[in-house]
Amino acid sequence: MADRAGVSIATVSRALRDSELVAAATRKHVQRVAEELRFRPSRAGRALAEGQHAANGIVFPDLSGPYYAEVVLGYEEVVAELGRSVLILATQGRANAADLVHELAGRVDGMVIMGRTVADSTVARIADTGLPLVLLARPPVGLVDTVTADNEDSARTITAHLIGHGYRRFEFLGDPNQSPDVAGRHAGFVAALADGGLDVPAKPVRCAFDVKAGYAAARETLRRRTRPEALVCANDEVALGALRAAEDLGLAVPGDLALTGWDDIMAADYARLTTVHQSMRELGATAARWLDERISGASPGVRREVLPTRLVIRTSCGPHDN
Repeated sequence: MADRAGVSIATVSRALRDSELVAAATRKHVQRVAEELRFRPSRAGRALAEGQHAANGIVFPDLSGPYYAEVVLGYEEVVAELGRSVLILATQGRANAADLVHELAGRVDGMVIMGRTVADSTVARIADTGLPLVLLARPPVGLVDTVTADNEDSARTITAHLIGHGYRRFEFLGDPNQSPDVAGRHAGFVAALADGGLDVPAKPVRCAFDVKAGYAAARETLRRRTRPEALVCANDEVALGALRAAEDLGLAVPGDLALTGWDDIMAADYARLTTVHQSMRELGATAARWLDERISGASPGVRREVLPTRLVIRTSCGPHDN
C-alpha cells in the first residue's frame, strides 16, 4: 500500500485517519489508492508504524473473586472491539509494585490503575510522562480521569434499612484501609448509625475481602458475650463467609442475625442476601472507553464520574411487608 502510494507507512496510517499532519492533497491521494486496493488497515500494524504498542494496561489489586472477574470482562470486551490487546498486572503481595507499574507503563499506550494498588505519587509520576491514564475505584489524583461507583450514600441507605428493622447492635466486617471503595462504605455505615442515634463501633472488624476471611471474622465476632444483631459486610464474599459462620454457630439468618453484603454477585441471589448492586462490568467498560479516547486524543477535559448503585432487598435482613 505505501509503495503504491509512494509514501511512508506512517503517512498511510495518518492519511487513512484523516490526520491534519498530512497535507490534504496527500491524504486524498492515499485514500484513493486505498479504495483501489480495497485496503483495510491493521490496528496492530498502524500502532507499530507510529511507535505504539496496540496494547492497554490495567493494574488490579488482586484478580481473585467475582468482582475483579466482572470488571476485567467489561474492560476486555471494549478493548477487544477496539482491536487492542490487554496487559494485566495484579499487585497484591508484591513489595515492588511501584516498579512493576512503571515497567508496565513503558509497554502500553495507556493504562488503567484500579484501587489502592500504588501510591498517589506513583500515579502522578506516570501521568507526568504523558501516558494516558484512567483511575478506577480510587480517589482522583491530579488531573487524571476517575470513574468510581457510589459507596458512601448506598452504605448509609443499607444501614438505615437495617435500623428500620429495629436492629441496634452493629458491626462492620472489612478493612477500609485496604480499599477506597470499602473506606467509603464504612464511612456511610458510621454516618447512618450516627444519624440514627446509635452507638458506633470503635473500629471495624478488619478482614480481607473473601469468603474465608469473612467466615473467620464473623465467627470470632459472633462468639462474643454480647454479639451484634446485624453485620454490614464490605462485600458479598465476606457476607457469604459470615453466613456460613452463623450457621455453624447455630444462628438463624434472619432471626438471630441480620446480614448484608455488597456487589450483588450471582451467589448473593441464591443466598437471598440483601446487598447493594453495582455494575461491575460497566466500571471496566467505562474505564476502557475513556482510556481509548485519551490515547486517540479525542477525550474532553478531566472527567470524574460516579456510577449509580442500588439497594437489593432480599431476606437476610428480616421479613418485609409486601
